Amino acid sequence: MLNVTGRRNEPTGDVMSQPRVGYLYGIGAYALWGFMPLYIKLLVPAGPVEVLAHRVVWSVAVVAVVLFAVRGWRVLWRLARRPASLGAVALAAGILAVNWGTYIYGVQTDRVVETALGYFVNPLVVVLLGVGVFSERLRAVQWLAVGIGGTAVAVLTVNYGRVPYIALTLAVSFAAYGLLKKRLGLPAAQGLFVESAVLALPALGYLGWLAWRAESTFTAVSPAHTALLVAAGVVTAVPLLCFAGAANRIPLTGLGMLQYIAPIIQLACGVLVFREPMPPARLAGFALVWLALTVFTVDGVRHARGKRRTLPVTLAPARRVAAVPEPLTARS
Repeated sequence: MLNVTGRRNEPTGDVMSQPRVGYLYGIGAYALWGFMPLYIKLLVPAGPVEVLAHRVVWSVAVVAVVLFAVRGWRVLWRLARRPASLGAVALAAGILAVNWGTYIYGVQTDRVVETALGYFVNPLVVVLLGVGVFSERLRAVQWLAVGIGGTAVAVLTVNYGRVPYIALTLAVSFAAYGLLKKRLGLPAAQGLFVESAVLALPALGYLGWLAWRAESTFTAVSPAHTALLVAAGVVTAVPLLCFAGAANRIPLTGLGMLQYIAPIIQLACGVLVFREPMPPARLAGFALVWLALTVFTVDGVRHARGKRRTLPVTLAPARRVAAVPEPLTARS
């Protein structure tokens, strides 16, 4: 696929020969994303919107330093000459803000378990987007997995007494963000910089408004709290850059398996650390989600292996069928 630079996103042979390093990068990225609720909880009494604004502003600063160090500005100059791509980046930034803001709100309102559900459901939403946007056709087993996932959402809706809107918002926004990112083909650091830069002006405006009303927690709580808010840029950028290092070194199927590390850790944090309730009905709903993911992933891996075995034999075009969804390039 051609990216905004006009070149194909193809890793070099030297990079692809380092799968062990790639898996370490991938495990590190998803583990950091998994423990994110612990960090966000430390930012209280800053509210969700204030935390989001700080995350945006400090991400711009951190990634700017990274780009300066690696001389990664050339892609941005090319992007600036493509108005359509800039519009897509602005749309991606808005969706990313919804995803980040929803996640922060979920964690700060003691719904870490529900945020974990969102990232478990996300691969199934990616598949449905493939059907709706790219007219992909699912195999019978894949439809079975989607049906099991839909049943799980229904069970959880009854258990919660409401639609699990935080989980569904996270799943849909993250899937839509990934779709736009895939089409843009921006490298991880440059993409995060541009998206954060788009959001920086309203974020700074909101922080200024809070300061004017004497409602800002920045510098008003403690030096440690101020340092934690500033660290939001590092906490955002480091796992994303680790993910980029993994994506360049290991196959997508391997990376797809690693993506479940984050919601598993988030779920553990919610239940074991924050003592959020997990009644039997809710556990049954999660079990259905895990069953759906197992069915879908096993079928996708088997299908991918079958295609590799038959590829040298026939080059005839086959119908377009959705496989294991590619892991996305940003997390909350």
